[in-house]
Amino acid sequence: MSRSFLVSARVDWGYVRVVRNAVVLAYLAVMAAFLNAQSAQAQVSVVDDLGARITLAQPAKRVISLAPHITEMLFAVGAGKAVVGVVDYSDFPPEAKRIVNVGSSARLDVERIVSLRPDLIVVWPGGTPIATLDKLRQLGFILFSSEPRHLEQVASDMERLAELVGTGQEGARAAASFRNSMAALAAQYSQRPIITLFYQIWDRPITTVAGEQLLNEVFTLCGGRNAFGQIKNVAPQLDVEAVLAANPQVIATAGAPEHSAAWIKDWRRWTQLQAVQNGNVVAVDGDLTQRQGPRLAQGAAQLCETLERARQTSSAKPKAPKARD
Repeated sequence: MSRSFLVSARVDWGYVRVVRNAVVLAYLAVMAAFLNAQSAQAQVSVVDDLGARITLAQPAKRVISLAPHITEMLFAVGAGKAVVGVVDYSDFPPEAKRIVNVGSSARLDVERIVSLRPDLIVVWPGGTPIATLDKLRQLGFILFSSEPRHLEQVASDMERLAELVGTGQEGARAAASFRNSMAALAAQYSQRPIITLFYQIWDRPITTVAGEQLLNEVFTLCGGRNAFGQIKNVAPQLDVEAVLAANPQVIATAGAPEHSAAWIKDWRRWTQLQAVQNGNVVAVDGDLTQRQGPRLAQGAAQLCETLERARQTSSAKPKAPKARD
């Protein structure tokens, strides 16, 4: 074997190292790009009902709900298994009753919330003290605010929550079902003769819902008009004289069954009211009508049917209230 062949056959280890390093760097670059793409794909970002941008590095796996309507939304979009904490009255669906309770919307057990290690807390600003929400943020928790003021926001909340928990398709289906139900009710009832109603949520003091409450859209959808919709408030307090002056064609009580029965009995004493004269003092299911979640579609159907029955018995023109003997 010639010396020239041996020389030519020698390995240039310096060149090999250069090539090897180049291959490694190329591999690392490809992997970094892949991981970045995966990370970007896993990251989710939405805007909540208060206009805050909520971003998670990946879909939430441990979620705490701080209102019953939020609990119902999370289950409706297929995220029930991710819910690790709820508040009082989170009783639907039945599985929600078995989840750890962290207090009430207004009075939370912050230590228990911390112990549950949530990666997302869905809050109801209208029912939870601002100081409590600020404390949760200071502890480093990510908060999504659910405060639907319009029917469309109920559907939108479900879609956005689904994005945050990685169940986008189920969220889209739940939102579409809600929108379709509301559209069908509007098509059936919104152009019917207007019925004036008084909607009662408490009796001492008498409390109703006013112009800034989501239910006003339901009343309109059903062809109804809120007797106290002109008040710029959410839950104004009234006296009997105010209701007598309004003389509604329907009185809908939305308390617990034992409460509504007593409220109906009280109103029937006022025989000068149109609603009493025509037998239109009725109870509705407050869990369906007042929770801003997916079952509001059922509550709206109940209210629409109530107003439609009243159309069959109410006079075309409201009667003036008479003074009580």
